[in-house]
Amino acid sequence: MQELSQQIDFILELDKLKAVYRKALIKTDNNRYENSAEHSWHISLTAHVLAPYANEAVDISRVSLMLLIHDIVEIDAGDTFAFDHHSVLGEQAGKEIAAADRIFGLLPESQRHKIASLWHEFEQAETPDAQFAKAIDRILPLIQNMQNEGGSWAQNKVFKHQVIQRNQYLATSAPKLWNYALAQIDIATDKGWLRTE
Repeated sequence: MQELSQQIDFILELDKLKAVYRKALIKTDNNRYENSAEHSWHISLTAHVLAPYANEAVDISRVSLMLLIHDIVEIDAGDTFAFDHHSVLGEQAGKEIAAADRIFGLLPESQRHKIASLWHEFEQAETPDAQFAKAIDRILPLIQNMQNEGGSWAQNKVFKHQVIQRNQYLATSAPKLWNYALAQIDIATDKGWLRTE
């Protein structure tokens, strides 16, 4: 029963992710901010749909689980805007590691290692599964911003080069999606949703 109690504690802790808000705007819901739990669900399904574009063979079940857990650390660390100052983004890494230790530590030993190691694998992005997961985590906000007249890009005065750099994982992980992203970035720039200077 101790294992079950630990698992329930972890499940209840996950509920807090619904209260962590991102900068992504949900056009279909009066442009409210998306929460991190919604993002994790959306990104996981997106990976399944876009899996045929992976440049290397990937285990989509592992990719999906990485994406479902990748933002759990935001329960403690909060979300940072992808295009925030380098100093803010640099501080975030330490907060997220501490959060991972605490939150994944709620799980019984039999599950803790698997979940924690998947999270670290995603963060390091060295395996084909993790690189594809990172690529998908980058392209979904691009898709969302494009269907919302620039969305958080326009709202936060983001530069074209920042979005290109942010989506670099696509170049090797999913070249066809990389070409799609570059074309969308050009459209966004032409429409004034992304800045060039």
